[in-house]
Amino acid sequence: MTPETGTRAPRTGPSWISRWDPEDQEFWNSTGRPVARRNLWASILSEHIGFSVWSIWSVLVLFMIPEHGFSTTPEQKFLLLSVVTLVGAVLRVPYTLAVPIFGGRNWTLVSTFLLVVPTAAAFFLIQNPDTPFWLMLLLAATAGVGGGNFSSSMANINSYFPEREKGWALGLNAGGGNIGVATVQLVGLAVIALFTTSAGYLVPLFYAPLILLAAWWALRSMNNLVNVRSDIPAQLSATRDRHFWIMSVLYIGTFGSFIGTGFAFGLLLQSQFGLEPVQSAAIAVLGPVIGSLIRPVGGRTADALGGARVTLWVFLAMAVCAAALVLAVQADHLVLFVGAFAVMFFLTGLGNGSTYKMIPSIYAARAENAIAAGEPREEALARTKRTASSMLGLIGAVGALGGVAINVTFREAFAATGSTAPAFAAFGMFYLGCAAITYLVYLRRPAGTRPTPAAPAPAAQTPDPSTPAQGTAHR
Repeated sequence: MTPETGTRAPRTGPSWISRWDPEDQEFWNSTGRPVARRNLWASILSEHIGFSVWSIWSVLVLFMIPEHGFSTTPEQKFLLLSVVTLVGAVLRVPYTLAVPIFGGRNWTLVSTFLLVVPTAAAFFLIQNPDTPFWLMLLLAATAGVGGGNFSSSMANINSYFPEREKGWALGLNAGGGNIGVATVQLVGLAVIALFTTSAGYLVPLFYAPLILLAAWWALRSMNNLVNVRSDIPAQLSATRDRHFWIMSVLYIGTFGSFIGTGFAFGLLLQSQFGLEPVQSAAIAVLGPVIGSLIRPVGGRTADALGGARVTLWVFLAMAVCAAALVLAVQADHLVLFVGAFAVMFFLTGLGNGSTYKMIPSIYAARAENAIAAGEPREEALARTKRTASSMLGLIGAVGALGGVAINVTFREAFAATGSTAPAFAAFGMFYLGCAAITYLVYLRRPAGTRPTPAAPAPAAQTPDPSTPAQGTAHR
């Protein structure tokens, strides 16, 4: 370990890149762009498989029916999904910190191979309905390792791209991973259609060769960056920044809603409307597909219009969708329920992209202020990029806890009233609160200031985001 950086030394070998400066336009055009994109595509595949494994139980619970010897209740199934989501959320913290310690390529290989464990556990459990529920809960929870992949992947890819392209790159990386929630549901639907609900074990079996493929691609195509250093105390100290907690709350609202409802959608259709497994799977796949594909668009839209502006309108629209879902449940109106859910997934995808654009923008603004105050440019950019990469992963961990809250709320509402309407009402109130936070912290102009022209300003003119209500993250 080197005392100056607290990292492992030396960092040498063909997979390590010693010079990386994507903000240098000449370097980016000549060398950086193809390398960054090569790493991005390999990262997307690994993260995609990770998301599929993380959400595999959202499909397998549809196979757990009395006809196949399962006696699990809807409340137990919601609990199982909550525990899997929780493990994935918690693991995002060490996964984020692992990238600068081991290198992005090295950790991608490790985290991809770890997916074999939950895949094997799912293959065993779905064929053994007499497994005690506590043991099933324990073994199924290992699927959470797939959730950790997101944070390490996002922290790694953030270091490769220049600020002007982060919204699109991070949105593409995250969207390609998020769509794993839909892919595993398509696999489940295909298994039900071809082999009936008695062949659930084929779902995890399908992913075994794909895990090996993702590991091979990462080994062949990815790199480690020498200048991505590990300073864990400094990284964790960033959680004392108020913007960490503010952005975590907003990401709970967007990503927490996506992953929580993505896991629960099929089970909701089965429990609330009494649909058969094949019907539930056929409808449930639509939501995650929409939310995943639209996430890069959310990042690109935030690049153009500003992250906070997009996020504000997303939360207001999500509150309206939550009200529509309450009405659909109370009226037992399946078409309205599915339609409102489709719009909700669309909005969560936009919001996931826009909130993740806001995070590096906040720290880029701080770097510009530090440079203006006399700090050397390279030091300021490296320090803030390190912090932003850590925040992307750590905020991703807190945001994933929103998925736990979603499923726990569904479970409690269903157990208490036999309906999920109270849960959707609670979600609507939370979305309104997130909209208020976004406006007050990142968009509202301080009293006594005059509006400025709407034309974009250069990054150096971005105000310090550490002061309240100065509209930083709309950039």
